[in-house]
Amino acid sequence: MENITTQTLASIVSNSSSSVPVFEKYSLDFCCNGKRTLEEACNAKGLPVNEIAAELKLQMQPRTLNQLPFEEMSAEQMISYILIHHHFYVKQSMPQIIFHVEKVANKHGDRFPYMVEVLQLFREIQEEMTSHMQKEEVILFPRIKQLESLFLEGQLNETARNSVAGPISVMMAEHDHAGSILYKIRELTNNYTAPEGACTTFKVSLTELKEFEEDLHKHVHLENNHLFIKAMNMMNVTEPV
Repeated sequence: MENITTQTLASIVSNSSSSVPVFEKYSLDFCCNGKRTLEEACNAKGLPVNEIAAELKLQMQPRTLNQLPFEEMSAEQMISYILIHHHFYVKQSMPQIIFHVEKVANKHGDRFPYMVEVLQLFREIQEEMTSHMQKEEVILFPRIKQLESLFLEGQLNETARNSVAGPISVMMAEHDHAGSILYKIRELTNNYTAPEGACTTFKVSLTELKEFEEDLHKHVHLENNHLFIKAMNMMNVTEPV
């Protein structure tokens, strides 16, 4: 593999969009000045190239696909997994995606007007997901954990059941709506395909949108088909099995 320090910033980002946070952390311009090598860019700013190269390699490591036995996990364990692996990702990625799509819409919106609509749609996603996750973290997840505790103690009551059923229904409807917005973005961008001659930021924004949708699919699957099913199964019995 070519030494990363001799690769251009643009090629590094094109090969792995996960490198973007590192470049932005050190204000290394991978778009307009993306033809510079990492070494050249770091030297120009007096930055330690070897340290940044090591940070990039760590950041760019492929995510391990953990085949976790969700069916065997408690509701509390699943909630912890969701918060760490999905809610954290969503909160961290949305502002960065907005920043990049906004740059593309402002600079190239006249030639690619669909990116203006993509920006509007993703702003809607950001607003809805922020509210959605807060409702889960403050209302639904604590109630599911309480439901599980009462279930295991054999003290499940109708109040606990009713406190969970309604919010689950609302969250599932919101999942559907978020999915439909992202599907529209995928259609507008021709399945996240960059147009010929697209700048690096354009390519990065589309990659980030694609990764966001892929993560949301896993996120929603875990909630709808594991966590919520587990909660509903507990609501339908009076004694632990």
